[in-house]
Amino acid sequence: MDSNILIQAKDVGIQLGGRQVLKHVDLTLRKGELLTLIGPNGAGKTTLVRIVLGLMKAQQGSLRRAAGLRIGYMPQKVFVEPTLPLTVKRFIELGGAANSQKNSLSAESALAEVNVSHLLGQQVSALSGGEMQRVLLARALSQSPDMLVLDEPAQGVDISGQLELYELINGIRKAHNCGVLMVSHDLHLVMAATDQVICLNQHICCHGKPEQVSNDPAYLALFGRKEAETLAVYTHHHNHSHDIAGDVVRTHKHV
Repeated sequence: MDSNILIQAKDVGIQLGGRQVLKHVDLTLRKGELLTLIGPNGAGKTTLVRIVLGLMKAQQGSLRRAAGLRIGYMPQKVFVEPTLPLTVKRFIELGGAANSQKNSLSAESALAEVNVSHLLGQQVSALSGGEMQRVLLARALSQSPDMLVLDEPAQGVDISGQLELYELINGIRKAHNCGVLMVSHDLHLVMAATDQVICLNQHICCHGKPEQVSNDPAYLALFGRKEAETLAVYTHHHNHSHDIAGDVVRTHKHV
């Protein structure tokens, strides 16, 4: 296997409850690459992530990992009992950061990486949605991972916070040269920074560069042309003008 390849799945398939959840799925992630996994609900994205993480075993095909591969996982959300006294520092350490690995980051260093050092002594139960996502990302980073697996990392974060979070993720993978496998529905925000996109619906409907996928007939059939054109690539187009009061005064034909 190429030394730059972190993980490689070939012809992966699995049935659950008598239903084919995944079939003939290929996936390759290299160092420094950001790969976004998209698809409708029930497409098999979560199952594929679990297979990648080693939590489930594929029934068909093969999965190969780089020797000694360290994976940092950021779940979609974590429930913490509101009455449980748990600081952010301890929460990150419980994720394995407390020097359990030679190269692991301290909670302080991991939080600094995601620009929320001030949350170190804060109670987890008191965090806002955006703060919690930063802490979850710091927890994943505390493993000094070769590969980050991020499941809907902007869950529960407002638009401005999502933009900042995706920019942060992009900066982290460049700074650490780690691979990033990200599951996301926020295509209009993430696809411009993505190297590769896999559109999944039990099988791989289409894959490639963002601009290729967004124009692929299979992608358009899956998401609908109107939604796909709106969400596909993070490019800003004006189709109207505003006067000084902010009112629309003229519209333009969208091209």
